[in-house]
This record gives sequence, C-alpha cells and structure tokens, in this order.
Amino acid sequence: MKIIFIGLLATLLVAACHSHSHDSESGHAHNANGSHSSESALEALAFTLYTDKSELFVEFKPLVVGQESRFAAHFTMLDESFKAVGEGSVSLTMSSAAGTQSITANEPQVPGIFRLRMTPEKPGLYKLTFDIKTPAYTDQVVLDSVTVFPDEKTAIAQQEPESGSGNNITYLKEQAWKIDFANQPVQRAAFANVVKTSGVVITAPGDEETVSAKTAGIVRINKQGLFEGSSVGAGAVLFTVSSQGLTDRNAPLQIQEARNNLAKAKADFERSQKLYNDRLLVEKDFLQAKNIYENAQTLVASLSTNYGQDGQSIRTNRAGFVKSLLVTDGQFVETGAPLAVISKSKKLVVKAEVSQTAFTKINGITSANFRTGNGKVYSLSQLNGRLVSIGKSAENTLFIPVFFEVDNKEGIIPGAFIEVFLKTNAQSAALVIPASAVLEEQGSYFCYVQTEGESFQKRELKIGGSDGQNVQVFSGVVEGERVVTKGAYNIKLSTAAGTLPAHGHEH
Repeated sequence: MKIIFIGLLATLLVAACHSHSHDSESGHAHNANGSHSSESALEALAFTLYTDKSELFVEFKPLVVGQESRFAAHFTMLDESFKAVGEGSVSLTMSSAAGTQSITANEPQVPGIFRLRMTPEKPGLYKLTFDIKTPAYTDQVVLDSVTVFPDEKTAIAQQEPESGSGNNITYLKEQAWKIDFANQPVQRAAFANVVKTSGVVITAPGDEETVSAKTAGIVRINKQGLFEGSSVGAGAVLFTVSSQGLTDRNAPLQIQEARNNLAKAKADFERSQKLYNDRLLVEKDFLQAKNIYENAQTLVASLSTNYGQDGQSIRTNRAGFVKSLLVTDGQFVETGAPLAVISKSKKLVVKAEVSQTAFTKINGITSANFRTGNGKVYSLSQLNGRLVSIGKSAENTLFIPVFFEVDNKEGIIPGAFIEVFLKTNAQSAALVIPASAVLEEQGSYFCYVQTEGESFQKRELKIGGSDGQNVQVFSGVVEGERVVTKGAYNIKLSTAAGTLPAHGHEH
C-alpha cells in the first residue's frame, strides 16, 4: 500500500509536538499513568499519514512500558467531501519481533475521532497498524518504527526539543470538517503553454431546424403555450395557420375548389377511359385526361395535409428546445415565413477570439480548457470535444477565430461568453498546483500548505501560466507537499481573528 507522509521538512514521516495537545482532561495536563505530577515532561507526538482513501492524523504521548498510552486517531475520507468518518470501527495493532498487541474502537467517540488505549508490555521498535472499516470502504494505515521506551526517564531524555515554528497556523479538524475543505499534493506534470482569451458559444451547424409556415394565414400558438426554452418532442404540433375568413388566399375555399376540380377531373378521366377502351378516343386525349386527374389528386393532397378545422398544423421534425420564437399569437404570415427555431443542442461550438499577437502560437494548439460563468472549468476531453478549425484571416477584426466542437454541458449555452485557455505544445515535468489553491493579495500570490493534520503555513508563490485548472509554480512549494484547494479563505479568516476555538479532545 502506498502511504504518503507530510511534515515541516517534507520527510517521509513527521513527528511533531502539538501546541495544543488533545491529551488533556479538565483543562490540565496528566501523566501517562493519570497522575498530576508536574515532573513529567513528555510532549505529545503528532503524525499525519495518507493513503488513497484516508487521511489519518493521530496524537499520542511517547510510548512507555507499563504506562497506558492514549491515541486520538482522526480519520478523514479523501473523497470529494473530505469529511470526518462518522461510522465504523478502527483497530490498532502494535507489532514487532517481541510480540503483538491489538485494541479496537467500535465507533468514533465523536464523528471522525476514534479513541484507543493500549499499555505497551516490552520496549523496542514497533509498527503501528490502523485498520479502519466503514460502511463505505475499508483501509489500512501503517506507521513504522515507533519506539517503546523502557521507562519515562529514558523517553524524556530522548525527546526532541519542540521545533515551535513561528509561522504555523492552527486549524482544527473539527473546523475543517464543518466547511467545504480539501487538499491535494503538489506534483509534477506535463503543462502546456497557454494562450488565455475569451470566447462565445454558438450552435453547431446542422443542430437547428427552422419551422416555417406551409401556407399564408393567421398563426395560432398551440394551446399548451410555447416559450423560448420550452422542450418539444419530434412531431409535436407547435402552431396552426388558418386563412379561414380571409378574402384573399383563403385556404378552405382553395381546398374546396381543388376538391371540386378533382371530382370533375375524375369524371372526365373515367369517361375518357371508357371511350379509349372502346377505341372511340385517341391515346393522346386519354393521357391528357389522366394527367389532369392525377394533378388534381396531388393538389388536393397537398392542400389538405395537416389541415383541420382550426387550420394547417405546423409540426417539428426533431426533438429539442425552442431557441427562438419568431411570431406572436394572431400574427399574419406569408407562405414560407419562419415561425420558430428548434435546437437539439447536443453539440455546440465554442468560437475563441485570439489576438493577432499570438498568431505564431495558434498553429500549435492541441487542446483547450473552458471556464463557464458559474466558475466551473471543463477540459476539451471532458466535453468530448475536438478542434474544428483555425481561422486564416483577420480581415475587419483584430482577432483570429479558433473553433471547437463540444458536447452541451451545464453552464455552456448558446450565446454565453466564456473564458478559454488554449493549450499549445506541452512542456514536461512542470511543478503545478490546482488553480483553486492560489489566492491573490495586493498583487502577490500565495497558498496554504498543510504541514500536519491541524497545522498550516502560508506560502508566497512565484507562478507561471494557468490553464484554468492548474497553475505552474516556480517557487513557494515543493513536490509532495499538500496545498489547500478548498477552504483556504476560511483559514485566512481564522488567522485574522487571532483566536483558537475551544475543542473537546478529552482523553
């Protein structure tokens, strides 16, 4: 199992004395054996360990043979929530060549905090294994090379002096669990040169249908009502167009006249057919009568299609939504007049406008990220998108267009303006942190680094480009440190308040 440790010196394992030890009762210190002797100078140890599923922040006094040791194990789920583990059990196993001891806490005393007590029996180097079982997952966190001292005097003699870094900020787990909090390790990754610009979302070609009037007349919108943004199904009746009562181009009169002509043409054809069969009519006259009859049939069918008592029904051929409603109820329209635009909006096009000063870079564009109005950032791959084309001319404008086709997702709607981060040829092994971890203060950039489970440092950053998701960092953090990606502003506010809220980690 891969386990990641963090600390002030970015070593694999951090053991640090806490400025606000959770190993206290009734507001005053106890020895490991429960006495009130002021001679005991054992300082609590704090370790922060990570797996792919969990963060474990555990506090306990140095382990001494024959003295009960109390462990405060703080478990945080490393999912989207970064919340406390509220249900489950934790088993602690202390093992070495000299033997093994185990203890289990069947539930957290308070959400996220499991309390375990164990009395070491033999001195030596031990491995501490924490096994957690929850309804959602199981995990194991291992702490190697923990010393059990033969007596308290030896433990005090070998105790390292408290480092007491003056720029550490304390922010308790109980505080972090109540807010939208997360952290993420600093890592090296391929990072592209970025051209930042703006863009507009437009409808993809072939993704729209214009519904038009098939006859002249008065438009009536369907009884359910029709508004821009309304969803419609394929074949749905959107309008009726009626010319009843009009003195000119009256469709009902035209249909009746066409039916009368059809009846006459049918009678003439049947008579011509009988005469032709009796060889009393030449073929030319017979074919002419047949042609007139067929044309009359076609005209009646055309005029009568979708025409009912209320007029001619206008239907949509595709499912989608009403992008534009081009008429009002009761409006007169001519034949062929557009009535509405129906869009499927399954595919959209992002048109990015690139300054001419970046012309030398645009031919190297390989991908892009898009930040919508609600602050959400999508990569081109997340939108199942592709680069469609790059403009070759800047006539009548200062910008060169670059087009991407993308899937329709939340926040990406036709007509919306968005931020576009055009990614060109990538450079390898750049040090990057999430863009959400970077805060700006009077023109300077900084972030908060979690050095221990409840300790943070404010670091000033020298940054490079941003692709909307990640920011390149030249100095201020090192690979493997964990930066706060959610909740950094809350930590900043806590430092301004200058007070530490009370906590109830009574052991």
